[in-house]
Amino acid sequence: MTRAPDRTWWQTAVGLLLTAIMLFPVYWMLNVSFTRDQDMRKSPPDWFPVHGTLDGYRAVLDQQLPYLATSLVIALGTVVLTVALAAPAGYALAKLRPRGGGVLGFLLLVAQMIPGIIMAMGFYAIYLQLGLLQSVPGLIVADSTLAVPFAVLIFTAFMSGIPGELLQAAQMDGARALRTFWSVVLPMSRNAVVTVSLFAFLWSWSDFVFASTLAGGGTHEPITLGIYHYIGNNNQEWNAVMATAVVASLPATVILVLAQRYVAAGVTAGAVKD
Repeated sequence: MTRAPDRTWWQTAVGLLLTAIMLFPVYWMLNVSFTRDQDMRKSPPDWFPVHGTLDGYRAVLDQQLPYLATSLVIALGTVVLTVALAAPAGYALAKLRPRGGGVLGFLLLVAQMIPGIIMAMGFYAIYLQLGLLQSVPGLIVADSTLAVPFAVLIFTAFMSGIPGELLQAAQMDGARALRTFWSVVLPMSRNAVVTVSLFAFLWSWSDFVFASTLAGGGTHEPITLGIYHYIGNNNQEWNAVMATAVVASLPATVILVLAQRYVAAGVTAGAVKD
């Protein structure tokens, strides 16, 4: 009884230390984003931006806003397309039990193992024929292929836990499968919808392989390519580079903080079945 508090304190200390180590690159990114160019050459460097500057963030507003806007459009489009495809598929696998459902689930797992560069080259050959290279719709479709298999598995696991009595009651009231899905299943699957939307947004927002392969050199490039070009063109202006990285991280960070409780419920939804 007397040793339990010591063990708890020790575990907490280790957890805090590991967390600090993992978050140190994030802190250093913030520190450098406020550091003046002449202060970066100090040895040792300043651990805090004593003489802070906002020049890097001014550069972001002047040069990176088009990239940020493009990334936001692509990410939101990916979310909409992913949910529109995966939610009905998950409902069908969970409740309608079609033939070959087990094989389809296995294929979804296999699809997640395919390297992104291989898929990108396949999309490049297809888009070259269709004229979709360097286009926002093309990137939305490509990014959705990363999110849809995972989303279908999440929706299937979550919807499998919905009581069948509710669906039977809806059918007795005259609702068909589509109406039951839209009016009963989808509202009850809010946690799964938020979880899938969050992961689809994050994957699309941070994508570099599809962006560099399918949209490089075009007029609409996402923020990942914006940072890449900025580093190549201004490899001495690290405060502006890091300020761009900070601004690019903000949307994903805010969304993750706001949706974390829904994500926890959505990911663990299939652990207990009735």
